[in-house]
Amino acid sequence: MSLSIIVPCFNEAEEIAGTLEALTPLRERGAEVIVVDGSSNDDTPALAKPHADLVITAPRGRAVQMNAGAAHAQRDVFLFLHADSRLPQHADESIAAGIANSGRSWGHFDVTICGKHPLFSIIAPAMNWRSRLTGIATGDQAIFVTRSLFYRAGRFPELRLMEDVAFTAALKRFGPPVCLRHRVITSGRRWEKHGVMRTLTLMWQLRFAFWCGADPDKLAARYDPHKPA
Repeated sequence: MSLSIIVPCFNEAEEIAGTLEALTPLRERGAEVIVVDGSSNDDTPALAKPHADLVITAPRGRAVQMNAGAAHAQRDVFLFLHADSRLPQHADESIAAGIANSGRSWGHFDVTICGKHPLFSIIAPAMNWRSRLTGIATGDQAIFVTRSLFYRAGRFPELRLMEDVAFTAALKRFGPPVCLRHRVITSGRRWEKHGVMRTLTLMWQLRFAFWCGADPDKLAARYDPHKPA
C-alpha cells in the first residue's frame, strides 16, 4: 500500500527543510511527498524543492491546499502532515498494517507536543483520548485516508478553520478510524507564542461554537485575526 504525504505550508522557511528531510526514509520506500505552498513570501518553496517529489502553489488556506495536493497525488493512501510536525519512524508500515488488520480506510496517529511548557505532557494525552473516544481527529495527528474514501467523503470542506474536524466527522460516517499509538511530534510553538492556557481555552471555545453551528469564518477571525479572509 503506497503513501502520498501532502504538506500544506505558508512561510515555513525555518521548519520545512527539517520536516521534509525526516521523510527521506519513507520516500526511499516508495512514498511520494507533495508540498503545497500558500504563496509564501519567504524561501519556503525553494527550501522544499530538494526534499519533495512535487512543490505546487495554491490559494492560501489549509483545506484548499490539502485538496490541491490530493488532486496531484498518485498513491493509494493520502497522509496530511503539518509543516512543523514529524512522523514516527516507519509511519508508512504502521499505516499499511493498521488498515490491513482493521479493514478500516482512515485513521490518525497519537500526538506528542514538543515544547518546554509542563502542560504539554497533559494536553497531548488528553487530545489522544479525546480522539479515541469521539472518533474525531485534528490535523496535528497526521490524518490518513485511502484515495477512494477521500473522494467519497467529499474532500476537505474548504473552511478557514475546523476543516480537519469537519472532514473527520464526514469520514466517521463511513466507519471508525484506525487509531495508531505511534506518536507524531508536533511543535508547541503557537501555544507558547500566544500562551498555553489562553490557546487551550480558545480552542475549546471555538470547537464548541463550531459544533453549535457558528460561522467558521468568524471563528477563524477569532483564532487568527491576521489571517486573510
